[in-house]
Amino acid sequence: MIFSDRTFESIMEKMLENVSDRFDKREGSIIYDVLAPAAAELAQTYIDLNYLYMKLNADNLEGEELEMFVEQRTGIKRRQATKAIRKGVFSKADGSFLNVEIGSRFTGEDLHYTVIEKIKDGEFKLECEEAGEVGNGYVGDLIPVDYIDGLGKAELTDVLEYGYDAESDEELRERYYERIRTPATSGNKYHYLNWTKEVTGVGDAKVIPLWNGPGTVKVVVVDSNKNPATEDLITNVFQYIEEERPVGATVTVVSAVAKNIGVSAKVSLAEGYRIQLVQDEFKKALEQYRRDIAFKDSYVSYAAIGNILFNVDGVLDYIELKLNGEMKNITLADEEIPIVNNVDLEVI
Repeated sequence: MIFSDRTFESIMEKMLENVSDRFDKREGSIIYDVLAPAAAELAQTYIDLNYLYMKLNADNLEGEELEMFVEQRTGIKRRQATKAIRKGVFSKADGSFLNVEIGSRFTGEDLHYTVIEKIKDGEFKLECEEAGEVGNGYVGDLIPVDYIDGLGKAELTDVLEYGYDAESDEELRERYYERIRTPATSGNKYHYLNWTKEVTGVGDAKVIPLWNGPGTVKVVVVDSNKNPATEDLITNVFQYIEEERPVGATVTVVSAVAKNIGVSAKVSLAEGYRIQLVQDEFKKALEQYRRDIAFKDSYVSYAAIGNILFNVDGVLDYIELKLNGEMKNITLADEEIPIVNNVDLEVI
């Protein structure tokens, strides 16, 4: 605390020093009792000032306070959540197609979807009513909210446009620090990086100037889950950059390339732990690790994965840990990100 020395006791001491020793200044005296309320108010004022001072640091802010702080200083706005657009297929009891009305609502698991546009006979675009990535996952039967005459089967199939969660405080704070630490001017690489990260759905990016000669720029993108970017996201990034960039440069936007990682090991388990539970927890920890290193590290660390495995609850020890069949680091090219596609643990 910047005003940690301005306590009630220290303030009282200073105030009493200014009173002549000819008077009784002991606790309980008239002079002490007269000064004490003022000292208490001053001490509270310093507490309030310290609170306000701390609010000048982005690390101490969250939610709306962080949004206001970042926007006022850099113009950066939090990326808002978007809704998934899905394909719905509708048919009659005899299997022939059925056209449903725009605005019809359906449920799938715990989510609601609204028909917004016809693709072709029997196929429609449906928008998930809840914003975020939650709308991307479910595939299967749909149940109409209201009765639809002639409906035999309704099914939710492809993701046409992915829904993305709102930018987290941590992600917004990271963009803020990146902006102030890497000045973006006149279409330099940081300008392209900033423009790319303003697009909803982008989790990170790399900018490669002069990648194909003078006047060329390549932007490599991952989505908010640090997975390879979809074609829609690539298109959105390209169009946004085209709107913002200076005239002259030729911009190419591509997805990062997935580097598949298989992890295997033999483990010794504590009593009461099942291998499936341990493997599931290991997968979660690996997913967090690979997100953390995507576009930041140039290799997948054998030692780091060993440490992750050793710290999974229930694991006493392990042997024969292998990454893609070998006991060594896995190198990542400039445009590659790690994707853990297989985890296989055996009990010793």
